[in-house]
Amino acid sequence: MLKSKAVKVLLAVLMIVSVFVFSACGSNSNNAGNNTTNQSNGSQDISGTATAVGSTALQPLVEQAATLFNQKYPNATINVQGGGSGTGLTQVSQGAADIGDSDIYAEEKSGIDAKSLVDHKVAVVGFAVVVNKDVTVDNLTQQQLVDIFTGKIKNWKDVGGQDEPIVVINRPTSSGTRATFKKIVLGGQDEVQGLALTEDASGTVRKTVAEKKGAISYLAFSYVDDSVKALKYNGVEPTKENVINGKYPIASYEHMYTKGEPTGVVKAFLDFMMSDEVQKGPAEKLGFININDMKVTLK
Repeated sequence: MLKSKAVKVLLAVLMIVSVFVFSACGSNSNNAGNNTTNQSNGSQDISGTATAVGSTALQPLVEQAATLFNQKYPNATINVQGGGSGTGLTQVSQGAADIGDSDIYAEEKSGIDAKSLVDHKVAVVGFAVVVNKDVTVDNLTQQQLVDIFTGKIKNWKDVGGQDEPIVVINRPTSSGTRATFKKIVLGGQDEVQGLALTEDASGTVRKTVAEKKGAISYLAFSYVDDSVKALKYNGVEPTKENVINGKYPIASYEHMYTKGEPTGVVKAFLDFMMSDEVQKGPAEKLGFININDMKVTLK
C-alpha cells in the first residue's frame, strides 16, 4: 500500500515537472519569435540624416534612391547635392559631407587624401558626345574629337558637316565627367576654352547644347534625351550594351566615398544603393549599368 502511494506521488511529481519544462520551452520559443520580430522591426527603424554631395552624372540616381529610401524608412533622410566629383571628394574628405559622389577614383584628384576614404562602387555610367540637333554629323573619330576639343578644328565642314562654327561647351575642372572624357578621349590634353559654365550641372550642359547651334559637349547617358543628338564614337553607338561588352570605351565607375567605414544610416543607404530595388529600378531606367553585368573591367 505504501509502495503504491509512493509510486503515485512519484508519477505526479514527474507530470508536474514535465508540464513545467514544456511550458518553459514554449515560453522560450515565444521569446525567440518576439526577438526575431523585434530585430525585423528594428531594421525598419533606421533613422538619421546623411548628405551625399558630388557627381552630377550620378545625382539623378542618388536622388531617386534617396526618395525610395525615405519611403522605406520614414525616420531617415538623405540630402543629395551636386557640385561635381571634385566637390564631392573634397567635402567628404573634410567631413563636410557623409558621402562624396564621384565619377573618378579619389587617387585621381589632387589634394585629396585617398587613403582616408573608402570606395563604394555603385554602378557604371556611359558618357555620350552630344551635339545640337542642327549638326548633320553622326559620327566622330577619337582624333577628330581631340582636334575639336583642343581647338584645332573649328568648323563642322572640316569633319563632314555643314559650314558652321563649332561651339565647344566646357565642363568645370571639378567635373568628374570632364576628367573621364579628358583621360579616355583626349589622352590627357586640355580642352580649348569655349562657352564657360560656372558650375558643374549636367542639366545646364544639355540645355545649352540644345539651344546653341553648332554646340558640342558630352553627357552621362542618364542626361541624354531627344533635345540633343548623341554621336557615334569611332563608329560605335553609345549604348548600354556596347559599354557592357567593352565596344564603347567612354565609361567609368560611379563611386560613393565615405571617410572611413560607414555606419548607421550612411551604411544602410549604401547597402540600399546596391539592392535590386535600386539596381533593377531607377538605375536601369536611367541607363546606369549594374557592375555585375559588366563583361570587361574599366580602367
